[in-house]
Amino acid sequence: MKPFPLDKVYQLIEPGPVVLLTTAFDGKPNVMTMSWHMMMEFVPPRIGCIVSSADHSFSALFKTGECVIAIPSADMAEKVVAIGNCSGRDTDKFAEIGLTALSAEEVSAPLIGECFANLECRVVDRDFVERHNLFVLDVVKAWHDPKQVAPKTFHHKGYGTFVIDGEEITLASKMP
Repeated sequence: MKPFPLDKVYQLIEPGPVVLLTTAFDGKPNVMTMSWHMMMEFVPPRIGCIVSSADHSFSALFKTGECVIAIPSADMAEKVVAIGNCSGRDTDKFAEIGLTALSAEEVSAPLIGECFANLECRVVDRDFVERHNLFVLDVVKAWHDPKQVAPKTFHHKGYGTFVIDGEEITLASKMP
């Protein structure tokens, strides 16, 4: 073993797949790229996610307590990176990037038509927002596109490097 730089540790344990987080505030939809998220519970599905207070989406998520986590396939990687490389403060990302905003049923934030899954979420815990920018979300409605069969997700490894899901294996498990 050799020492590893602390500022690169996140590249080793970056969570899985890159997702898009949509919000809507004052009738204006926005979308950001996000890869710092984690499952916290199975039922109800609970997700923790980090949204930097410097991000335009932070304010909308904090004020409305609602969002959509849209899961893109690897085919959308270039669009997802383009979304992450501009700000909703001065860009209509849906128009600029060419995304289809669809109405959600339970939240005001839009679904993204091109994504293979969309999760409507509500903030259920703000205890860690001030200290860590960590929002705890419950998924209140989930959607998938049955036309997108076996989509591959992609994972950020840092500094513009991504890994696309590979071979799927099944091992014996006692998990349901």
